[in-house]
Amino acid sequence: MPIYEYRCLDCGEEFEVIQKVSARPLRKCRKCGGRLEKLISRTSFVLKGGGWYADGYAKGRSSSGSSASGSSSKAGKESSGSSSSD
Repeated sequence: MPIYEYRCLDCGEEFEVIQKVSARPLRKCRKCGGRLEKLISRTSFVLKGGGWYADGYAKGRSSSGSSASGSSSKAGKESSGSSSSD
């Protein structure tokens, strides 16, 4: 279940609540009874690695897969070279 963040518009209290996706958003502050707003926060979900889309879902697996991985490794070398010069 996801964690949602809320802030009270009256007292400024911020808190997190574990709720189902299908659950209704909270409306009243548990501290003062004021109106709440749902906050948008950063996710902890991060994709890392060599390009899962190009490796697993490229148009052709046998011939395109090798060229896609070769071009991505070249691009990685070029971008790493440019970042080292900065």
